Amino acid sequence: MTATAAGVSVVVLAAGQGTRMRSALPKVLHEAAGRPLLDHVLRAVEAIAPERVLVVVGHQADAVRSRFAGRGVGFVEQREQRGTGHALLATRGELERDGGRVLVVYGDQPLVDPATLRGLVQTQARLGGAVMLTYEIDDPFGMGRVVRGADGAIERVVEEKDATAEERAIREVYPGVFLFDEAVFELAEGLTDDNAAGEYYLTDMVELYRQSGRGIHAFRGEDAMRLLIGVNTRAELARAEGLLRDRTRQHWLAAGVTMHHPAATFLDDDVELGPDTVLEPGVMLRAGTRVGEGARIGAYAVLDGCTVAAGAYVAPHTVARGRTFSAD
Repeated sequence: MTATAAGVSVVVLAAGQGTRMRSALPKVLHEAAGRPLLDHVLRAVEAIAPERVLVVVGHQADAVRSRFAGRGVGFVEQREQRGTGHALLATRGELERDGGRVLVVYGDQPLVDPATLRGLVQTQARLGGAVMLTYEIDDPFGMGRVVRGADGAIERVVEEKDATAEERAIREVYPGVFLFDEAVFELAEGLTDDNAAGEYYLTDMVELYRQSGRGIHAFRGEDAMRLLIGVNTRAELARAEGLLRDRTRQHWLAAGVTMHHPAATFLDDDVELGPDTVLEPGVMLRAGTRVGEGARIGAYAVLDGCTVAAGAYVAPHTVARGRTFSAD
């Protein structure tokens, strides 16, 4: 276990219905780049080696549990969706006895970056209290704004629906990621639903930490998640798809793979490619595909879980699942 994640438990908020997706499928089970949104988030938090991971489920809880059975994560059901602060409190019975730090992330943030989470953990270890992840973005519509005092210290986070016109002009936003110290559940007792939505806001923990004197700090993220904080609509899902696939393409280009038309090349993120692989335009390589050094994949080939030997050639327009291509 990495030293920075010692004593850290992760809470992933995944209970919401996601009504703006207009789907019978739970939002966190919608796929981007070949994986459910929640899978991307779990992979990111697992990369920092926390003590444990709890997923808060609610809407279609059984479907989410079933999809991630055997993953090694725990589940806590939020039977009433009464806000993000209420979701955190649902984990109290599981986590309070551990007495450790609690990292809260959202299950609809597939671009969350392990390096940023490590930075958050290291910052909290150095400063104590609570640390929140923030980003400065060009279009903060719909996001909670970070309100700072004249001295630059964080005063509060205000949700869009509760913000004044002046507060809505603030570009520093809070994407929902918090790291709390061991006092989190004691202080969370002070949460109320006295707001426009009648919900228990996680953001109200800012004021509770300020009042307690334990301190509230910010860690400014500079990673790709600032381009898409979370996925709430089909349009945002499509954008996540594009950003995730571009990240995968850039990785393999830097590793020595040739792509004749990168924008028209689709790679799931667990595909493995050997150096000097050549991918002609329109190639689609799905999960589990392994391609050896110097292989060439012809235009518009679609390979799903296939193995391509070093030096092998796959003809254009080939469509195959689970097949092995050898070098002749």
